[in-house]
Amino acid sequence: MGLRGQRIVVVGGTSGIGLAVAEGAAREGAEVVVASRRQESVDAALERLPPGAEGRTLDATDEAAVRAFFERIGGFDHLVYTAGESLLMESFLGSDLPRARRFLDTRLWGAYTAVKHGAPSIRKGGSVVLTTGIAGQRPLPGTTVAASLCGAMESLTRALALELAPIRVNVVSPGVVHTELWRDMTEEDRRGLFESSAAALPVGRVGMPEDVAEAYLYLMRGSYSTGSVVVVDGGGLLV
Repeated sequence: MGLRGQRIVVVGGTSGIGLAVAEGAAREGAEVVVASRRQESVDAALERLPPGAEGRTLDATDEAAVRAFFERIGGFDHLVYTAGESLLMESFLGSDLPRARRFLDTRLWGAYTAVKHGAPSIRKGGSVVLTTGIAGQRPLPGTTVAASLCGAMESLTRALALELAPIRVNVVSPGVVHTELWRDMTEEDRRGLFESSAAALPVGRVGMPEDVAEAYLYLMRGSYSTGSVVVVDGGGLLV
């Protein structure tokens, strides 16, 4: 049930939730490989991770690069995908379609491509853990792109759980989490969002990456969960 001695690949593992997953797995004795588009992000993550951790640059929207990445790293036990552009919130009628496509390219098609080329290298008993969000179940005005992504990720997870069996495939659905993904908002708007969300949530605060990382670790450890959506939202779906 533990992760000691297992090898875990985290695409998007150099910041936010992905880095928290890598740090948590490393604390349990796993070997971690983190990947990100920017070399400076990889370097910064390796400064936080223990010796022996690996880091590589990877553009998840480039299929040839993804294929080569998995060919280079060889066998491993778990694939985690948390990569994504900053969160996209805009009115539907005023939406920027090229930007929306880029958002989906990284978050949906990047995940699709990573699983396609990573799954053949996953060892017996291994798993895939993807990322969605509660916008799929509780959309708000301005979240059409995010809601579309989240619905697609949940459906993809269920389909992959059947097609890739006995590899287990699950997805984590965070609520509002204090990460860099809100960086396109002004500081004032971001602070207002966190404060209003904290006041509304039953737990009285917004999430931190470490809170959500626990769900990924659980899904990697457990051998009887597949096709599951694990919500970590501080009670956001209740209010």
